[in-house]
Amino acid sequence: MAVQLILNQQTQTTGKGVPVKIHTTDIDSETLAQLHKMSKLGFIHSHIAVMPDAHMGKGATVGSVIATKNAIIPAAVGVDIGCGMNAIRLSLKAHQLPDNLSTLRNAIERMVPVGFAQHKQVLAKASTLAPLDKRLRLITDKHPALRRMLRQFDATWQKQLGTLGGGNHFIEICLDESDDVWVMLHSGSRGIGNVIGSYFIERAKKEAQDRFGRAPDSDLSYFVEGSSSFDDYMQAVEWAQEYAFHNRREMMRVILEAMRPLLPKFFATKEAINCHHNYVQRELHFGEMVFVTRKGAISAQQDEYGIIPGSMGAKSYIVKGRGNADSFCSCSHGAGRRMSRAKAKLLFNQQDLIEQTQGVECRKDKGVLDEIPAAYKDIDSVMANQQDLIEVVHTLRQVLCIKG
Repeated sequence: MAVQLILNQQTQTTGKGVPVKIHTTDIDSETLAQLHKMSKLGFIHSHIAVMPDAHMGKGATVGSVIATKNAIIPAAVGVDIGCGMNAIRLSLKAHQLPDNLSTLRNAIERMVPVGFAQHKQVLAKASTLAPLDKRLRLITDKHPALRRMLRQFDATWQKQLGTLGGGNHFIEICLDESDDVWVMLHSGSRGIGNVIGSYFIERAKKEAQDRFGRAPDSDLSYFVEGSSSFDDYMQAVEWAQEYAFHNRREMMRVILEAMRPLLPKFFATKEAINCHHNYVQRELHFGEMVFVTRKGAISAQQDEYGIIPGSMGAKSYIVKGRGNADSFCSCSHGAGRRMSRAKAKLLFNQQDLIEQTQGVECRKDKGVLDEIPAAYKDIDSVMANQQDLIEVVHTLRQVLCIKG
């Protein structure tokens, strides 16, 4: 059973805060203070749910699920709009992979741009691009400043469709408990999503809407339903979420294309899910239709499939949701960071990275030191704290990992 701590019990009767239900005891004081601020917002529905991988974020806690009535917080969704996971099981067994996976890693890296890079030409089909382009123009016609925030605006968002990005985004080849081969990836809405998120976060701060009181932190600035900014933001964030979905789907296609010449003939036997973990959508909870923002959390409706990755070199999981009401039918989106990137670089060295990623074909240079497994929470503990939220379907172990 997950541990549930309830904050703000003393304020429930005064109307100054809602309960915060936390599915772990592994949480630091700074994150608790941030959650306390979030709980004071006057439009929170029922309570705030906090997943076991929670840690401090910008404005809102990463690993929080925030149900709101008549308002939305752009910074809670963040700038990596629609960031999420995609995983496919292949008709290959472990013994069919080459003993040395470096050639396979190099082939994927040649085909999939990482970091700030993009494809040299647009690869996505016109049937994907045309509807996205039409809807995006409706957004930029009302907010032309968006076009000035991204160099070569149209070329960039189109050429970045099917690319990885940097930070904690990754591509992995994994093996499950039956030695079946899986391809798993983690990415979002790339530069265009960052632009949309950044633009509307700043707009919310400037407008400082106060129908539900002043935000306790400028990063919790909100748009009220019915305002033009609310409508425009929802239009833009839904577009970015769809772009992120297509980005993962296109990238998976390119990855499989890169793998085919180097492996026995294979086909996909199962797509686990293509799921967001930084997003907002309307859902029914506790008898009301509300806006549910999952910042570092995935939907875990009853029997819904999801993906919970561990850190580089750790286990990952394919799961099914239990539809837990108190979590707003959600679960964690991964292991969750235990320390900042800067602190990880101070505490660990390249040899630590080599030791902690033993047996995984991946970058082992100082450029990815901030992604060292020890910078993350223990995935086994995270999973133990959410047994009432999900059930494990497959346990995966990484054998190849590509980082931006």
